[in-house]
Amino acid sequence: QEIAFTLSNGKAYVEAALAKGLDINVFGKRLSFFFNAHNNLFEEVAKFRAARKMWARIMKELGATDEKAMMLRFHTQTGGATLTAQQPLNNISRVTIQTLAAVLGGTQSLHTNGYDEALSLPTEEAARIALRTQQIVAFESGAPDTVDPLAGSYFVESLTAEVEEKAWQLIEKIDAMGGSVSAIEQ
Repeated sequence: QEIAFTLSNGKAYVEAALAKGLDINVFGKRLSFFFNAHNNLFEEVAKFRAARKMWARIMKELGATDEKAMMLRFHTQTGGATLTAQQPLNNISRVTIQTLAAVLGGTQSLHTNGYDEALSLPTEEAARIALRTQQIVAFESGAPDTVDPLAGSYFVESLTAEVEEKAWQLIEKIDAMGGSVSAIEQ
């Protein structure tokens, strides 16, 4: 659902820009999206991989010819809804898994939640640990050193295909309703 709704909304923006006469190869390079990362590492990686592939297809079908205009640029926020008020220090592990999933899935920008956000606004200590989590994944794990490092894994490839197929089914329903703007109004 996250992919289908997000990309359908993006498609509506692109169609509106095209209707105004804007060049898809120019404005397409400046579009960006927002996703969440939750706890199932492989499912989240597959979600981001599927979204990247799907957006490239959508943009190509809408007339983009520049590869950079077909690229999915996205920000990811770790899943605040997954954090627990009980034993909040365990949320550090959750946020780390979510961070790794976002990086392995190709995010360009990332916000990590503080471990105590299930209780209140993050304390200074929690904010610092959230930042350090990003820095450790970015500079010590090696995860961002390779583009799409899980590509070729049978499990990741098959899960990506499954997520993509289900998202296309939802997009087809949205398109049958006249697109995301019409679907929202119904």
